Amino acid sequence: MRQKPIHPALQEYLDGKVLLINKPLKWTSFDAVKKVRILTGVSKVGHAGTLDPLATGLLIICTGKFTKNINDYMAQEKEYTGTFTLGATTPTFDLESTPTNFKDISFLRQQTLRDATADFTGNILQMPPMHSAIKKDGKPLYLSARKGVEVEIEPRPVTISAFEITGIDLPFVHFRVICSTGTYIRSLANDYGARLGVGAYLSKLCRTRIGNFSLEDAVDIPQFEQQIKQQKELYSV
Repeated sequence: MRQKPIHPALQEYLDGKVLLINKPLKWTSFDAVKKVRILTGVSKVGHAGTLDPLATGLLIICTGKFTKNINDYMAQEKEYTGTFTLGATTPTFDLESTPTNFKDISFLRQQTLRDATADFTGNILQMPPMHSAIKKDGKPLYLSARKGVEVEIEPRPVTISAFEITGIDLPFVHFRVICSTGTYIRSLANDYGARLGVGAYLSKLCRTRIGNFSLEDAVDIPQFEQQIKQQKELYSV
């Protein structure tokens, strides 16, 4: 992508910056990248780790020379909070598709729900969702999933260093997870529900940390837009 002339006040973005953005609900990660490109006028922009549209939270966006660091940021440990809904499953393991396979959950006890997390901590093998961008024979799995074509996929090694139940209000189970790159929280929801024998899907997710970068230090898109506006105004004074 060819770089066009930008506003003089925004030269620092062209040179390179690391931006911490709180991705809005229903935005794709690329939507956020595209917005930064539009607001700054910088074409060399990328993100360090996809968040699904139904997830919110920390998205690291790099511009200029810092796009070279994207792989380093992607490799860092992640922390999430969110909610599983028990008693049903979905094809996508989240609310991108309609819940089915409803099961009774009235027999579940809080201690059972907490004890089940032990099976998913440490170094584990995790089966990625069919509805994902992981490639098989050069094609993203979601293309086969949309066509209803079954594809054999291999479990992948991931590390979940913490899986904590932070609240229970059935059918909702609230959690906090610290994990390695490549971990699918949607898969964790599905596997957790299978372990309990009732099914589960991910109904809410927020990424709160990537390495030493925290959501507390991130800005919302409207805030970032206001920052850009102020930088331009101050330059003109």
